[in-house]
Parts: sequence; structure tokens; C-alpha cells
Amino acid sequence: QVQLVESGGGLVQAGGSLRLSCAASGSIFSPYAMGWYRQAPGKQRELVATITSGGTTNYADSVKDRFTISRDNAKNTVYLQMNSLKPEDTAVYYCNARYVSRTSWGQGTQVTVSQ
Repeated sequence: QVQLVESGGGLVQAGGSLRLSCAASGSIFSPYAMGWYRQAPGKQRELVATITSGGTTNYADSVKDRFTISRDNAKNTVYLQMNSLKPEDTAVYYCNARYVSRTSWGQGTQVTVSQ
């Protein structure tokens, strides 16, 4: 089972940028499909972006053209570059790894976007 640790969250003004990182350990990283999810207070966790082992990406409509997911298999790390941030992007962001029936989650990192 892969272990995941997110970093890079913080407080940023609207229009600003942040880059989240998710470091994986404990298993071979490259076969895993990776994803970023987020959960705002009082709301359900929602998909933000995913990237397959082959590098195919998928984005929620709300973040398309603003966020970019990428992975570096040599560093066992997946990234989420977030540009043009909006207050509605405020949430705890979680990293997810999936391989066959195995799923792992990180502990989450807080992103707060002020007006």
C-alpha cells in the first residue's frame, strides 16, 4: 500500500498561484493512477484532477484551464499547479492513489484563497 504526504498548501490572494505536491512511498509509484480531490466545509469531497500511469489527465470543469496535474515517476511525486485561484477554491486538498483494488489517501493540505 502506498503512503501519501501532501504539501504546498497555504493562504493566497485571489488571482494568485500555489503548487501542491504529493510524495508517495512504500510501493512502486509508476503503475498508480493519481488524483487530487478537495473538500470544502460543509460539502462533499469532489474530484479536482486525475492523471493515469500513462500520463492522461482529466479535470473538473471548475478548474479546467487554471489547474495542471503532473507527475514525476523518478521522484514518486504528483503535483497540482493552481493558477488564477478563486475564493471558491478554498478547501482541504487530498492526494489519492489507485491501482487495481488498492486506494490510498493523504492527510490533506489546506488551501485558503482570500478576496
